Amino acid sequence: MKHRISDLLQQFHQYGKLANVAEIARRYFAMNAFDGALTMIGVLMGNFTAGVDTPRIVVSTGLATSVAMGISGLWGAYLTEAAERKREITEISEQVLIDLHDTRIGKASRFAVAVVAVVDGISPALAALIILSPFFIADLFGQIQFVYFSALGMALLSLFALGAFLGTVSKENVFLYGLRTVVAGLVSIGISYLLGAPGE
Repeated sequence: MKHRISDLLQQFHQYGKLANVAEIARRYFAMNAFDGALTMIGVLMGNFTAGVDTPRIVVSTGLATSVAMGISGLWGAYLTEAAERKREITEISEQVLIDLHDTRIGKASRFAVAVVAVVDGISPALAALIILSPFFIADLFGQIQFVYFSALGMALLSLFALGAFLGTVSKENVFLYGLRTVVAGLVSIGISYLLGAPGE
């Protein structure tokens, strides 16, 4: 059993290298976690400006939104990546006059589609759970405003971490990359507040 698992992992590793899975999955993860974080900021600000003071409502709204984003990301990434990979394999097959769909290259391509779809689906949900975490322990904060501020702080911290990650990938200034993503979060908070603020 251990030998079979080891062989399977080695096979997946080979598929990953062959189909360049790590780089593509990394790109999808950062992009969709970023989308998830900004969407959660919108959800939080919408609830905050509407005066929602029940943590359960905020959590259910946030989770429903993240599930919808996750399903959308998984399905969209799967269909898009599958179409692109199939086209690529078909073109290469025509060039070399060999059907590559059932070869190791074809299997690696299908493996890449599955991995990318899962990463695309999970990343916004993961970002949402991190940002919503203060609402799971809302009783410890006392006032609901502190819960909102803590969740928004988690959102900005998550955005900074994503920016720093992208800075590491691009071998650029990590701090500056982190600040760029935080600015996007602050702009989102500001606009959401202005849109939701009650009129005079």
